[in-house]
Amino acid sequence: MSSTTRSSKELLRLQKELKDIEKENVQEIDAHVKNSNMFEWVGYIKGPEGTPYENGHFVLDITIPNDYPYNPPKIKFNTKIWHPNISSQTGAICLNVLKSEWSPALTIRTALLSIQALLSDPEPDDPQDAEVAKMYKENYSLFIKTASMWTKTFATGPKMEPREVIIKKITEMGFTEDQAKNALIKADWNETVALNTLLENL
Repeated sequence: MSSTTRSSKELLRLQKELKDIEKENVQEIDAHVKNSNMFEWVGYIKGPEGTPYENGHFVLDITIPNDYPYNPPKIKFNTKIWHPNISSQTGAICLNVLKSEWSPALTIRTALLSIQALLSDPEPDDPQDAEVAKMYKENYSLFIKTASMWTKTFATGPKMEPREVIIKKITEMGFTEDQAKNALIKADWNETVALNTLLENL
């Protein structure tokens, strides 16, 4: 099989995955292409209720390897987070589904859902960040306090807004949802650029 054919298949699969994420339209997770490069995505995860990450919107960098889906996407947190299985320095994630348990049947959406589940159910005995894991095991109340403070500090700003929030803001200005989506896609999901484009075309 030629590399061109393989690339086309990968591209079709990724386009389908993006459409599926958009179709689901859930507020828990989201993703879109970064800088018009189908192999670089930005992911969003909403912090699960009842956890110190509640009300946080976490941004993730997603890099898709050339041999995807046979190998997992490389995903790391862009938003700082205090969690035993996520590096507080680099955002690297320790999760089997992104390593040995990855299967071509899985998708980027299922990977994001697995990461969100990890926020609800940390594994301190298999840590990515030893300092956080130690606090989790030895002083759980301080861990909760610290994780909540990090969520409030780093994961609740306007720059963390996922797609549905940005679209809602633009539609409230009188534009249709389709106009908002199309302008945002053309502007690589830069809200200001998209809005300027729409206003210029009025």
